[in-house]
Amino acid sequence: MQPMLLSTIAEVVGGTLADAPDPEALVTAPAVFDSRKAEPGALFVALPGEQADGHDYALSAVKAGAAAVLATRPVGVPAILVDDVLAAFGRLGRHLVAHTLVDTKIVAITGSAGKTSTKDLIAQLLPAAGRVVATPESFNNEIGLPLTISMADPSTDYLVLEMGARGIGHIRDLTRIAPPHISVVTNVGTAHIGEFGGRDKIAVAKGEIVEALPASGLAVLNADDPLVLAMAARTTARVSSFGLSDEATVRATDVTVDAFGRATYTLTTPEGSAPVSLQLVGAPQVSNSLAAAAVAREAGLSVADIADLLSAATARSRWRMEVSARADGVTVVNDAYNANPDSMRSSLEALATMARGPEQRAIAVLGKMNELGSESRAAHEGIGRIAAALDLDRIVFVGGEEAGWMRQAAAAAGAGGRAVHVPDQDAALQHLSDTLRAGDVVLVKASRGIQLQRLAERLLQPDPGPTAD
Repeated sequence: MQPMLLSTIAEVVGGTLADAPDPEALVTAPAVFDSRKAEPGALFVALPGEQADGHDYALSAVKAGAAAVLATRPVGVPAILVDDVLAAFGRLGRHLVAHTLVDTKIVAITGSAGKTSTKDLIAQLLPAAGRVVATPESFNNEIGLPLTISMADPSTDYLVLEMGARGIGHIRDLTRIAPPHISVVTNVGTAHIGEFGGRDKIAVAKGEIVEALPASGLAVLNADDPLVLAMAARTTARVSSFGLSDEATVRATDVTVDAFGRATYTLTTPEGSAPVSLQLVGAPQVSNSLAAAAVAREAGLSVADIADLLSAATARSRWRMEVSARADGVTVVNDAYNANPDSMRSSLEALATMARGPEQRAIAVLGKMNELGSESRAAHEGIGRIAAALDLDRIVFVGGEEAGWMRQAAAAAGAGGRAVHVPDQDAALQHLSDTLRAGDVVLVKASRGIQLQRLAERLLQPDPGPTAD
């Protein structure tokens, strides 16, 4: 973060100084909302939460070196007091973009699925064109956006921001804090469909990232998704499309997938073509990598350099098709960061591809998909039928009612004894411990709130014990 006086920050956010801070003290490090991550010169953002109130950790943050605390009440240490911490933090982010990052190009990314993987790929390509700061993990909301902005300074050439939404207007608010120069939309799927009320409404919300572009900007749109491609009509900016379509500006041809679920293809652009061999697992990574290639092309990278960088790129965020091999020959694929019907299907298809050998068995361990609203039962039953149709060797459904729906649908579709319903992670762990053998490939997937990644992590331990639910 570009050094700022506490008095200046107070003025920007509309706050007052409390508990005798030095108005001339400088905030020099990125903002944090976890006191354990505070470093000398940081601004600690005291956010109230369901489990804990950041105000209770203000002293710990200052002891760790934080210069001051952004808070709504006195906390016994130097602070800037405001009525609403989150709104004030957003005002600080907007000020930094408008007055400090004036020469920084902002790349904004959204989509129902793949936005974090696409963000991670872009963050690995753009350093060839300049200095890059990107959203850590999936900090893509009104908290994570200004936090990421505070990590940048005037030397930052590209600020890569993931933007999420749980309703119409959310992305518009984020783009007011950080107006984009390049906007990327990966797809319009079924994630959070229960909250939005339908894919058309999801498209309205996601398209706000395109509407925020200036005429000189660039919209990077998925040519294989009609709802995304239609967003071209919502901007006066230039459009670069990506996908498998012959009409895409940046496209993949001759796509093949190896035994580990990794794709190889020919990257084709108006400037030429080059071979790409991805290290990332799963067919959706082809689309994600093409979106990243379109952004890198706009940054001036050559086709050959883009292809080489994509081929060298690795997974940067945890629990997304994270492949680990046990000493006994069992492969565990931890894809439990999140789940929706689209990502469930693609992950199951990747599992079927990965377990091709005569001694390999494909085993899926699946949990509930959240935020599907009235479509929940039909969506879960659909996944059960897909799992059965892929002829997986064993399907373990974990949890309550939703897992039961999946198991019933799988059994009715012919899975029979291959489909098992267990009540919790401990039962799943015991079942797997009793049945796994060398060569098995195990996919673990559910929505984030189910915390099924803990089961995947226990499976990798030499002597897995009960999980802590």
